[in-house]
Amino acid sequence: MNKMINEQDLHNERAPAVGAWIRSGDPLIWLNGAAVSVSVIAVVGLLLLLAVRGLSHFWPSDVLSVSVTYQGQTRELLGEVVEQVEVPGAQLREAGFELQGPGPFYQRTLLKQGNRDFLGTDFTWLIDEQFGERRYPLDLLVVERLEWGNFYGYLRAVSRFGAEPVTVADHGEAAALEALQALIVDTVAVRREIHRIEQGDIGAINYELERLRLRERELELEGRLDASAQADLASQRAEQEALFRALQEQLYVLYESIKDHSYSAELADGRVVTLPIAKVVRAYQPNAMNVFAKMQMYVERLWEFLSEPPREANTEGGVFPAMFGTVLMVILMSIIVTPFGVVAAVYLREYASQGFVTRTIRVAVNNLAGVPSIVYGVFGLGFFVYFVGGELDQLFFPASLPRPTFGTPGLMWASLTLALLTLPVVIVATEEGLARIPSAVREGSLALGATRAETLWRVVLPMASPAMMTGLILAVARAAGEVAPLMLVGVVKLAPTLPLDGNYPYLHLDQKFMHLGFHIYDVGFQSPNVEAARPLVYATALLLVLIIALLNLAAVSLRNRLRERYKSLEH
Repeated sequence: MNKMINEQDLHNERAPAVGAWIRSGDPLIWLNGAAVSVSVIAVVGLLLLLAVRGLSHFWPSDVLSVSVTYQGQTRELLGEVVEQVEVPGAQLREAGFELQGPGPFYQRTLLKQGNRDFLGTDFTWLIDEQFGERRYPLDLLVVERLEWGNFYGYLRAVSRFGAEPVTVADHGEAAALEALQALIVDTVAVRREIHRIEQGDIGAINYELERLRLRERELELEGRLDASAQADLASQRAEQEALFRALQEQLYVLYESIKDHSYSAELADGRVVTLPIAKVVRAYQPNAMNVFAKMQMYVERLWEFLSEPPREANTEGGVFPAMFGTVLMVILMSIIVTPFGVVAAVYLREYASQGFVTRTIRVAVNNLAGVPSIVYGVFGLGFFVYFVGGELDQLFFPASLPRPTFGTPGLMWASLTLALLTLPVVIVATEEGLARIPSAVREGSLALGATRAETLWRVVLPMASPAMMTGLILAVARAAGEVAPLMLVGVVKLAPTLPLDGNYPYLHLDQKFMHLGFHIYDVGFQSPNVEAARPLVYATALLLVLIIALLNLAAVSLRNRLRERYKSLEH
């Protein structure tokens, strides 16, 4: 009985303490701290996932040679181990696999076997119980190619056009590999020269020929295409065609110089095949490489990812055009949205009477921030592309019709659409900054003789500039990752040229462009080779996150400088 009374007294004493603790607000502090911790862990976990899955793709993995036995048949395979998972035996038996062991779980291995031009597929799933002895031959060769993916085999001979073949049997493996590497270096240099001529020189000639065609059409529409004008245009066209023929001859010589270089290699099944070196990106023996050699190869492949265009339906190569298009579009969007957002906010806060109409406009602006992005894409397609672009073509580019110039999706319409999408963010942030400026500052400026416009330009806007930059930061963060509207107003799977080049007017706002967000969607969900594309999805997503972070850090740095510069105006 006494014990029950003591427990009741203890409960009565603790109850007020718990109530006081709740009223003190400490539980909310702990909840907020837990929420922040969970958010940080989630963000760090996401970045680690992207980094591990994406960046590990560029590491030159060891390649195994293994005998696989299934249903009494044995075959030799070469490849890289990509993934290993445990699968229930019942699931495999239901799928029709014949299993030898009684175990409840079996390990399956995803093997990248390459040689798609000979085996049909790059990847194959195998059950580990089918494996024989795993070997890692030092002389096993990996060849990265422009077409058909990786090649795995054993080097047997290297043939240079006009010279005796260097064979492994007669000259040794080291001599054959050295000859192959030398030919690859020469071939890559020739390919770069071919690319420079085709994209640079011939691209400029094609641009000039198109300009002459449009000029001829303009003169025809204006009724000024007389014999003299025709002769002048014909002379200029003949000059460009002569340059084109000279460049064609150079290209023919370059293509012929690498056409007959080849290498012979033995496949896992013993077949010896001969392949052109003109399609080779690099060749190496991963099993014979030490850590430092692999690190050098890793840096080369990572730089290729950042600086080269994609190949093999975007599942190989780099993402430079998409990275360039993303940054350029965000910069153009920022240039467009900032002045419009600031002007709208200044009018609503400084000049408009604070009545029913102004409140209605603010509500409409806030509601626009919640409109789905695809709706902006449809609006951009219908208004900007078809209406505004079509009218611009009629007024300024009649010679190009019926082929549209601005009446088709392009960089300018994509930037305008995203500027419209992010405009409410800039307006709201700028208005908040203007509202925080004390009215005494404005009154003091006016009392000293400044006009209202001078007060706005020299006092109010500088003090509100950090808030403007905050709006711009939020706009960049949202616009850089948008994909749905861009699919309608300008982005493409593969753009032949960059929208910024050496041809007048240098920045081609009418051109379509590539974007990292759409590149992720295309590689992840539209690729014919899903297994090959998966690592690039992670790597490209990580790159997009880093680019957005860098753009935001640059804007934050500028905002902090502006805040320090105009801090004295607040006192």
